[in-house]
Order: sequence, then structure tokens, then C-alpha cells
Amino acid sequence: MSSANKPWTGVIPVGDLTSFGRGFDSQDRPVNAGVRPAVLVVDMTRAFVDSTYPTGWSPTGGPAVDANADLLSAARKAELPVFFTKGYPEPDAEVQPAQRGRWKVNNNAPPLPEGTPPGDVIAEKLTPLPHEIVIDKGARPSGFFGTPLASYLLYAGCDTVIVTGMTTSGCVRATVLDAFQYNFNVVVPYECCADRSQISHKVSLFDMHMKYADVVSLSETIDYIENVRAT
Repeated sequence: MSSANKPWTGVIPVGDLTSFGRGFDSQDRPVNAGVRPAVLVVDMTRAFVDSTYPTGWSPTGGPAVDANADLLSAARKAELPVFFTKGYPEPDAEVQPAQRGRWKVNNNAPPLPEGTPPGDVIAEKLTPLPHEIVIDKGARPSGFFGTPLASYLLYAGCDTVIVTGMTTSGCVRATVLDAFQYNFNVVVPYECCADRSQISHKVSLFDMHMKYADVVSLSETIDYIENVRAT
């Protein structure tokens, strides 16, 4: 994919591109991943995709849900392992301070409208199939931290993780970094990720692409899945 079409085009200064170019591969490189991928959908819950919730942002969450639905259709057709993450086993869990951790939470956020459904539920368009595993990762950003996810990927024989979800600069980035640290290849289809902050979204995608992952389009990711399936 040409750098002119990357989501961070026009955001990253030329000087930064030059400095990265001294030690890292070109941003225009093709996908360089393994042959046994899995899909990991990070925190695509109502609480993040819907502006009704204080952590949600519908303008970017909605399109990301649609993009993930297309990705899941291709992944399921290819019979890839699919995993999801969310917070807790109960969608309306009462979380204790030690469980919540040290997030910089706005304690003065207005209450949710009466009758608002629990937020820690995966968006309806992306509902996991009965055999697909949902990782309850609590309030920690990474899908790997304190969870059995790595062991599940190893059991499935995976060498690559296609990471999507919300938010790009938070839980997605943390999960990508941990996948990289476990020596998985990582692919990030950028239309399948979203954030409240668009500058954070774009800069995080660039940073991940130059260090830890192949950040490519949804169509490139589906092509990769189909090529792997054909081998």
C-alpha cells in the first residue's frame, strides 16, 4: 500500500519519517506475517463504540464495528481461530477499586440514562459464535495481561495475531505490544480500529507499524487471510 494512503499521511512530520527510516523498514512494505493467523477483537463493546457511554465514541466506533463484521466474515469463512476481549464475566459487574486500578477516571461523569443496557457487552453485529472464546481481561489494557490468551493461541498453533478493536491508542496498542513481545507476528487492519482521539489513533497506528506490526487496510488483511487459506 502506498504511503500516500496510510491513515497517518499528513500527520507525521517529514523529519520523523526520516529518523525512523534510518533504523526501521519502509512504511510501504508488504505484509510480512505467518501462515497460521488468529483474529483478536479487542473491547468492541457498547461501552466503547456507543457515545451513550462516557468511554464510547459513536462517530468512529460505528464504522469500526462494520469493518470488524467484514473481517470476521472472512476469518470465519477461512476457519481461523477468533478471540474477543471485554472486561468482566458479568456485563453489569460491580468493580472494586483494586480491580479498576489506577485509570484516570472522571468521577463526575453524568449518570447513564435510565434503562441504558450494560456497556460491557460485545456489539451485537460482532456477537461471538458459540465456539469462539471471549477473554475477560478486567480493567487492564492488554488482552494478554493476566489472561490465558497466549496459551490459547499456542494451543491453536498460531504464529500471527490480527488485532482489531478499541481504543487504538489504549487497549489495542497494549495488546499489540504484548503480542509482539510473545513473538507473534501482528497485523492491524486500521479500519477495524478506532479511538476517541483521532490524532492519538493515527500516531499510534504509525508507531505500531514502524515497530511492532503491519498496519494495513482491511482489504489487504482479507487478501492475506484468503492467500493463507489457499496454501
